Amino acid sequence: MEFNESIDLIATGQDLLDLIEQDGKDAFTAFYSSNFRKLILVSDKYVKNTHAAEEIVQDMFLKIWEEREILLNVKAIKPYLYRSVVNASINFLNRQRNIEKHHQKIAEHLTDDDVEVMDQQNELLVLLYQEIELLPEKCQLVFKLSRLEGLKYKNIALQLGISEKTVENHMSNALRILRARVLLNIKNGSVNKFKYFSLLSLFLY
Repeated sequence: MEFNESIDLIATGQDLLDLIEQDGKDAFTAFYSSNFRKLILVSDKYVKNTHAAEEIVQDMFLKIWEEREILLNVKAIKPYLYRSVVNASINFLNRQRNIEKHHQKIAEHLTDDDVEVMDQQNELLVLLYQEIELLPEKCQLVFKLSRLEGLKYKNIALQLGISEKTVENHMSNALRILRARVLLNIKNGSVNKFKYFSLLSLFLY
């Protein structure tokens, strides 16, 4: 039987587990590819955000890969995938609503001093973003996915189709370049040393 035909015949968690044990990562990658786009459409109907939907689906597949024993209890794989994505999407929406309520409370009690601090931080962030845009293309992409979007190395590797080790190498290179440029900016007196370091600690360490 052809490999792709085996993917099409997966009906239970046991079927998928057997195929993974037989053909390893290639089997799981093929299974992932055959379902990824469809499940993004499902998630996007709830979250109304394609990027968030992609992350939700990627996280679900990553959990299945890392915790394959859960497949033993899955009698029907397709309903399991759809239910998992819907539940994850609803959880995402609940978290977003809680965050929005929290931000509304903060906005109601914002003082002039708070605004001044935020303005200074944003000025430094603009400088940092300018430096990030000067990174080599691949380093820049990996850095943004990791530090600005909060993705784990495993998720980044899966999304970009590269190894986790390659992700680590790109991050190391990006951090080395950015730290050197930060020190140069401080040395030249173009930014406040202590404020810049406190802000950069969120991104570069």
